[in-house]
Amino acid sequence: MDRADIVVLGTFVADLAFKAERLPVVGETLLGRGFAIGPGGKGSNQVIAAARAGARAAMVTRVGQDSFGDMARQTWSRDGVDTSQVLVDEAAPTGAAFIFVSTRTGDNAIIIESGAAANLSPADVRAAEGKIAAARVFVTQFEQPIEAAVEGLRLARSHGVTTVLNPAPALAVDDAIYAFCDYVTPNETEAAALTGIDTGTDEGALKAAASLVERGARNALITLGAKGALLHGQAGTHFVPAFRVSHVVDTTGAGDAFNGGFAVAIAEGRTPVDAVRFGAAVAALSVQKPGTAPSMPTRAEIEAFLRVNG
Repeated sequence: MDRADIVVLGTFVADLAFKAERLPVVGETLLGRGFAIGPGGKGSNQVIAAARAGARAAMVTRVGQDSFGDMARQTWSRDGVDTSQVLVDEAAPTGAAFIFVSTRTGDNAIIIESGAAANLSPADVRAAEGKIAAARVFVTQFEQPIEAAVEGLRLARSHGVTTVLNPAPALAVDDAIYAFCDYVTPNETEAAALTGIDTGTDEGALKAAASLVERGARNALITLGAKGALLHGQAGTHFVPAFRVSHVVDTTGAGDAFNGGFAVAIAEGRTPVDAVRFGAAVAALSVQKPGTAPSMPTRAEIEAFLRVNG
């Protein structure tokens, strides 16, 4: 693969998912209702979502020399992801995540250890500059070191590549990072943490989006769960409703599905609002299946869903 439509800088972690009615309190042991192990990590989930949605996609990360690293390479290979910029870290293990999934609601809680990806450096990112420069969209998050994300965004912007920052987990960052962002895509909880503004109402969400734009982002795109998404900035102000899903199985990875799908639509030249709807369709399909990467829908599934749901 000589060129990638989408380059994702981020992490791979092995997802260790436990199902139970609730989380235990400290000192308590609960019997689970299910367990699964599979590929995860926000960056990896997003690159797989993009690849399945029709993009030529490349991953920039570090993995360990271990069985979880083998899982990562096998996962990417199955979906045709370009791994020429994936480095093997001999000093650190591949990351892992504990995921609790409620058997009652499908909601989740997660603890992540980035492992080898925590060693990603600006120098690693600069080594991938050729791949980034040839892309249409560059995507990153906050699971790897912030300085690596900043360098990726800076390089991409310098080459005229559209940049998407998914600021998850929400961390305190210098506002200078936003100047490199065409789109900042927090969920409502992350937007509240980043701005200090309550996003529980439409008015609050709009204030938070405006705050992110004032800090330098060209557009803020706040996902609001079942309420949809808010796009605000150079693309205008638009509340885009979510697709109705009758049976939610697992919400883990829904945000990654959205971001991957959104990036694909932007890379294809769709309008920002159309791209939000495309991302929302990818997310709606993903929550109807268990797991993270395994739940990402194919392009055929996305197009069929949009034909039925408009």
